[in-house]
Amino acid sequence: MISWVMMMMISCRADEVDTTLGFTDLPFNTSYYHLHKPYDLPETQRYSFAGGVHRLWVYATDKPYRRGSPTKPRTELMISGYTYSSGIWQFEGQGYVPKGTNGVCIMQVFGATRRATSLMLRVYNGSLMYYQTYSTVIVPGISDRWFRLNVIHDVGAGKVFVHVDGALVYEGADHGGSSHYFKCGVYAQKDMSSYMESRWKEIQIFNKN
Repeated sequence: MISWVMMMMISCRADEVDTTLGFTDLPFNTSYYHLHKPYDLPETQRYSFAGGVHRLWVYATDKPYRRGSPTKPRTELMISGYTYSSGIWQFEGQGYVPKGTNGVCIMQVFGATRRATSLMLRVYNGSLMYYQTYSTVIVPGISDRWFRLNVIHDVGAGKVFVHVDGALVYEGADHGGSSHYFKCGVYAQKDMSSYMESRWKEIQIFNKN
C-alpha cells in the first residue's frame, strides 16, 4: 500500500510536490476565522482585508490580545471553524513578510500536551525558522517576497510537515494534544522588531480522514 506521502512524491517532481493530492478542499471564508488583536484597539488599526489580501500588523509596545494576559503583542487569524483532534489536516496560504519584521511567529499549529503549540514558524533576520531555535533555518531569504506555505498535521502519526513553494523544508513530531487549529499573522517573540507585519492570501484548509 502506497502512503499519501509517497503518492505526492510520485505525482510531482521532488521540489514541486502537490501536497493537496488526495485531500478534501474545505469551504473557507471570513466566518471560519477569529481575529486576535491588542484588546484596547479597534480591528481597523491592526488588520485590513482588501483585494483578497489579509494584512496583519502589530507594534512591540502594543497590549496583548486580552486584558491581563502575560503574552506578547499579536494580530493573528485563528482558524476557529476547523478545530480538529484526528485525521490529517492541511493549511495552505500565500504569505508575505516585509523586510525589517523580526522576532515574530507567523504561523502556528495550536494545541499540544505540554505546550501551547505543536508547530511554530518564526522569522528572524529574513529567514524562516522552526520554533524558537535560532540555528534551525528552514528557508533563508523569506522576506519581501510572496511564498506558498503548506503545513500538514498528521494527528494519528504525530507528525507535522512544512512545505514552502512546493518543497518539503521541515518534518518533525508534533507535541500531542487532543484539540488543534491553525493560526497565521504576527505574534511577537524574543528580540522582536518595533514593527511586525505579515500578509496572507488564498488561504485554504484541507483534510483527510
